[in-house]
Amino acid sequence: MSAASLGTVRHAIERGDIAPVYYLTGEEEILKDELVKSIVSAAVDAQSRDFDLDIRMAGDLNAESLHALVETPPMLADRRVAVVRGPEQWRRNSKVWQTLVEYLDRPSSGTILVLVGGSGHQPDKTIAQRALHVSADTPSPDQARAWVTERAANMELALSPEAASHLLSTVDGNLSHAAMELEKLAAALPNNGAVDVADIERFVGVRHGETLSDWLDAVSQRKMRRAMELLDIVMAQPGTSAVKMLNALGTSFVATRFTQALMRKQRKSARQLRDAVWRFLKSARIRSTPAEVDRWIAAAGRWRADELDAVVGLIHHADDKLKSTTIGDSRATLANMLLRIPTGEAQ
Repeated sequence: MSAASLGTVRHAIERGDIAPVYYLTGEEEILKDELVKSIVSAAVDAQSRDFDLDIRMAGDLNAESLHALVETPPMLADRRVAVVRGPEQWRRNSKVWQTLVEYLDRPSSGTILVLVGGSGHQPDKTIAQRALHVSADTPSPDQARAWVTERAANMELALSPEAASHLLSTVDGNLSHAAMELEKLAAALPNNGAVDVADIERFVGVRHGETLSDWLDAVSQRKMRRAMELLDIVMAQPGTSAVKMLNALGTSFVATRFTQALMRKQRKSARQLRDAVWRFLKSARIRSTPAEVDRWIAAAGRWRADELDAVVGLIHHADDKLKSTTIGDSRATLANMLLRIPTGEAQ
């Protein structure tokens, strides 16, 4: 059985349809945290949460303490909520695992158990088959924009569509980072204030068209003059370093090489190829965004296989140099690497 979507489960909770056991998986931690808050808010009122809400780490529980956690009756409400993070830490042959499976087969009517899986782990089939499995995977660009816009509205900020897109671009699609930037905007701007691209540029410190994603696009499009222009701009941005830029570039070119091999082997249409790449990323629990996948697909038809291999070699060589250079030399290392990458087209 496939995992339920966040939207479907959220609407069910709003109607008061709360499952006895939830199993939250996926890479977007902030989306899982939001759903946990929704479950808690719907099931336990604020006055009784000191008594009827428990949040525990799986590694801190054994068979006896897990049994007590899920079987303890509510004190001040009709139901209590028990949140357990990291169930993937339990070994399959352990007593605590056996206790969990036994409970999942016969959950208590007075307890709502929420199991929150860690990012980077495959969902456990045994749990997924016995609980309401909800997957918090990387949202599409439209879903991410809608999420950012709604979160801004909750902070009394009116985010324009262009501002939402630029904010997501500046944080590489990281929703947790986007949430932090929105908090800064909410503190700096008046309530019910309209937020446009200029506001994002001013408070986040990244101008439109000058993000890490724009730099990666320039390199993948073989526009090395533009990549050189963006090098100093992007490198000076908060939270960005030569190492981060090089790692992102390496990921992009290795992924492009993989996408090209898949395209030539299976001869799929662009849409089929995109779906095949997404299936692989999901099965391998590799975090990515639709914009990145589109970049790889476009670049796969722009570079020869031997050129991609050569660029990966240049990135590897630059990585070795970065490990033994000073901060001042880091810029020169990246610049020298860019100069050695063939443009393949007029600048």
